Amino acid sequence: MKISSTHVGTLLSAYRTVIDWRRTTNYAAAVGDHNPCYFDDTRPEGLMAHPVFPVAVTWPITLHMDRYLQGTTFPVELMAMQVHHTEHIVLHRPICPEQALTVAGTVAAILPHRAGTRVVIRYEAADDDGRPVFTEHIGGMLRGVACTDDGHSLPGLPPDPPPVPDSAPLWRRPLAIDPMLPYIYDGCSDIVFPIHTSPAFAMAVGLPGIILQGTCTLALAVRELVAAEVHGRPEWVTDFSCRFAGMVFPGSTVTVRLLQRMTEEDRTILCFDVTDETGRPALRSGRLGFRLFPAGQNKKERS
Repeated sequence: MKISSTHVGTLLSAYRTVIDWRRTTNYAAAVGDHNPCYFDDTRPEGLMAHPVFPVAVTWPITLHMDRYLQGTTFPVELMAMQVHHTEHIVLHRPICPEQALTVAGTVAAILPHRAGTRVVIRYEAADDDGRPVFTEHIGGMLRGVACTDDGHSLPGLPPDPPPVPDSAPLWRRPLAIDPMLPYIYDGCSDIVFPIHTSPAFAMAVGLPGIILQGTCTLALAVRELVAAEVHGRPEWVTDFSCRFAGMVFPGSTVTVRLLQRMTEEDRTILCFDVTDETGRPALRSGRLGFRLFPAGQNKKERS
């Protein structure tokens, strides 16, 4: 099985959705994030969505890629073989209930990899006034699929983060993964795939059982980082990214580790990872950026 990078630049049909409060509150509840900004609709600022919520916004496109890819030459049947490899999200402004979002998609990169071929889709979400809300680059690994050339990417593809120096973590947070969490996350996010909720399906594809959704692991890590390092202010988060490196099983314990704090211009960068019970990485090369805004001024007002 093969794919060519000549498909880079292929456009996806626009997807429009209206965000409602049940979707945003359900997502935060699914990942056990009790921050009042996700639930307390008496706040003068109103409700906002969890920073990782964009993955739920774009999931219907990813799930039904064959319906959105424009043109007939892209080998969409290969996309059924992909596994979630990388995630990179830039938050231009918070997502809030009652927002109407239009998401435009593009095949941003097709690159050879030792495990197969890496395909990156760029999603750009804007509100009805045309203001950018978030940009997502979601990387999928097509295992066993060869890239027939040297690969190609569009300008603006996020670079791979540099390695973090090997040193003792600044802090660790062990997190017990409830056996029901994959089902709760499935129901509350509408990110539906049977390897997370059907033991029979998971074992049929060679897994020992169901596994936790990678974006759920990422959301748990972001929850801990915002609470411990961002003063509980998710609206200050500017971007985050990671590479999914291993499986997380329900009933196990994972550990979120803060590895390094860095300053880049006016932002703070937190380097983190998540390890499983054996110490192997479940999520690596994690980076979360945030910017402290003056009192009384939030990112929505500054955009």
